[in-house]
Amino acid sequence: MERGVHGEDREGGVRALVLCNPSKRNALDPGLLGQLIDALSRPRADGQRVRALLLRGAAEGAAFCSGYDLAALGPAPEDGPLPDDLLQRAFLALESVDAPSVALVDGAAFGAGCELACACDFRVGTDRAVFSMPPARLGVVYAPEGLQRVMALVGPSRAKRMFLAGERLAAKEALEAGLLDEWHPDAGAEARAEALCAELAAGAPLAIAGMKRAFRALAAPALSAEERAELHTLRRAAFRSDDAREGRAAFLEKRPPRFRGT
Repeated sequence: MERGVHGEDREGGVRALVLCNPSKRNALDPGLLGQLIDALSRPRADGQRVRALLLRGAAEGAAFCSGYDLAALGPAPEDGPLPDDLLQRAFLALESVDAPSVALVDGAAFGAGCELACACDFRVGTDRAVFSMPPARLGVVYAPEGLQRVMALVGPSRAKRMFLAGERLAAKEALEAGLLDEWHPDAGAEARAEALCAELAAGAPLAIAGMKRAFRALAAPALSAEERAELHTLRRAAFRSDDAREGRAAFLEKRPPRFRGT
């Protein structure tokens, strides 16, 4: 399968999306994020409504999504968009579609891959599913929207362990923590994810769309304009720090980072 976000419209209104970036374990980059946004809004050729979304990674067991491609993540400019702003645009687009979404998590869901799964309405995992959030090892302040997505599922204490201590959760732990809704053996997970999409697609579209919007409004973080501005300043400073450069270099060179707090 070629690199890209591949879509297939199935009977019953289900749209299956496969994230494929073979050399980077399905890591995200600006091109793939743009394709994901397009795939979420593209009309079906038969004129039917998209009633459910199934999202998975290519190559069974290799990874759901290994995160953001750090080779494509440059330092933040003095002003203008932050390097990960497009991530939040894509995840908001996923959350905002009227159709409910199911992530089939087979393999690693790290960093942005973990948040991508959390942006879906449901998560079904295989035995190989594992979740991790490594921003503290990369020297970056994660986006508040991403913190909220994870915290809404696992609670504040577990979210802190994931983001601040880099805790990894395998399938059973992820199910117990709330990151996974269901956990099945490999073939069973795929069948269950497809069955769940069929169940969701059978619901009344306007009712589901309305309730999705209500859930999204109820879950929105109540940050003031001043708090958002402060967090934006902190995130830009972290992206421009020596520690962020060291974190990226250490990851790409496969060595422990040497952080200095600058």
